[in-house]
Amino acid sequence: MRSVRAKAAIGATLVVAIALITAGLGVLLVLRQNLEGKINLQAEIAAREVASQFALDTPTDKLVLPSAEDRPVQVVGENRQVIAVSPDLQSIEGTSSRSVRPVPLPSPSTEQDDEPERQGDESERDPSGASSGDPSEGPENGSVNDPENGPDQDTDSATDTDTDADNDTDADADSDSDADTDSDDPARGQVSGSEKLSDGSATVDGDSAPYRFAAVEATNSSGTTVTVFGGVPRATEQEAVESVRDAMLIGLPALLVVVGAVTWLVTRRALRPVEDIRAEMAAITASEDLSRRVPEPDSHDEIARLARTTNETLAALEASVERQRRFVADASHELRSPIASLRTQLEVGEAHPDLLDVSGAVADTVRLQQLAADLLLLARLDAGERPGRARLDLGAMVREEASQRTNDRIAVTVDVVDGLDVVGSRSQLARVLGNLLDNAQRHADESVTAAVRADGDRIVLTVADDGEGIPELERERIFERFVRLDDARTRGEGGAGLGLAIARDVAERHGGTLTVRQGPQGGALFEVSLPGAPGAGGEDQAPQ
Repeated sequence: MRSVRAKAAIGATLVVAIALITAGLGVLLVLRQNLEGKINLQAEIAAREVASQFALDTPTDKLVLPSAEDRPVQVVGENRQVIAVSPDLQSIEGTSSRSVRPVPLPSPSTEQDDEPERQGDESERDPSGASSGDPSEGPENGSVNDPENGPDQDTDSATDTDTDADNDTDADADSDSDADTDSDDPARGQVSGSEKLSDGSATVDGDSAPYRFAAVEATNSSGTTVTVFGGVPRATEQEAVESVRDAMLIGLPALLVVVGAVTWLVTRRALRPVEDIRAEMAAITASEDLSRRVPEPDSHDEIARLARTTNETLAALEASVERQRRFVADASHELRSPIASLRTQLEVGEAHPDLLDVSGAVADTVRLQQLAADLLLLARLDAGERPGRARLDLGAMVREEASQRTNDRIAVTVDVVDGLDVVGSRSQLARVLGNLLDNAQRHADESVTAAVRADGDRIVLTVADDGEGIPELERERIFERFVRLDDARTRGEGGAGLGLAIARDVAERHGGTLTVRQGPQGGALFEVSLPGAPGAGGEDQAPQ
């Protein structure tokens, strides 16, 4: 697990496994729903085919029922008794029937045919029990109507009429009751538009299997309502789902093995250049030879950019180390010269007090002091020391610093505007101004000018002289440490080559820049550009 290859292979395998399991479950769910919809439709079709036959007054013993093995059908009456079943259907579960043994219903056509006969028999009988005859025979035989029997006959007729009316009322009440009870039943000669689905099982020829049933109601012309159950076997659906599930269970582990192996190999090949880079870096660390470089692959991917960046880092590190070595060597050289001179003067003064050069010793001591201060400031800047955040008037600072330079070879001309504030360390900015003025004093012929002006949201400090100026090719080199355009480092030439390097470092630490170009009088013009202080600020900090 500590290997990137192993982590990548395991991670890819887990991600693919989760994705495949999720997709497989989705496929099984969709497949099951589709198959469920198909068998529901088939069961409904089977039930409606038989229900349509019954609605068209087909006798129950004449109904065309499908095979029980493919689509078992059961017709159930209002009393939950089975009226008709498919051939070879032995038992069924999941319907509302009490048995599978059919009970035939009377045919609607037979009932209608028997009605006229019954009506004919009743019409031949006389209400009084005598045989009916020709009404004209009565007068010819001499029979007359008895006046006493007339009212009786009228009473009987009225009684019969009242009885018929009561019966009609009862019949209407019964029909209304039936209508209320069977309000959900389809109309006569119609099949219900909705169906009810349920699961069950059926036994055909001794074999029991699960089935899906659809229940549809139908009413014939005589008003008899039945429920037709049409079934479809679920074996096909279950076999399809199980086949897909088994294929996934077999294929998923094999696919995961392939994914893990491919990820391992691809990751191993991709990380091979990284291992080469690591090995070369280990060799560079062991040998301390910063001139060596790591191999860069020909690809243009992240690893190639990593190798390129590593080589750039090594180059920067090599330059930094080389600069540090040169700095130490130059600092040692600069320190050795005044120390050796001071020691020589002290030894001569000890042996011959009258020959002691006190002024030279003091000059060497001051030079040592300035060099030590410069080295200390450079060390603090390299350590990342941040400047102070004091708000100060740059023009007033230039005027004050110039007034304190009383021993300069050439007087400094000041051209400043008051009220131009910057934020930073006063001591460090004063050090920048002092170094620029010292450099101008060494190379000027007759004039040195310090000016402060505003340039948009920037405050610009310029120091110009009328000397020979600086060649264009050397205008960046002079800002390097211990660099002087005169290679002979004599005491008469002044500084150790740290002043301009310190000035640029301090300017950059304050968010500004330091550049040099040719001045209006032909000499060098040093320009320090600093960001101006916000117009409205809090209380100023104490100057540093």
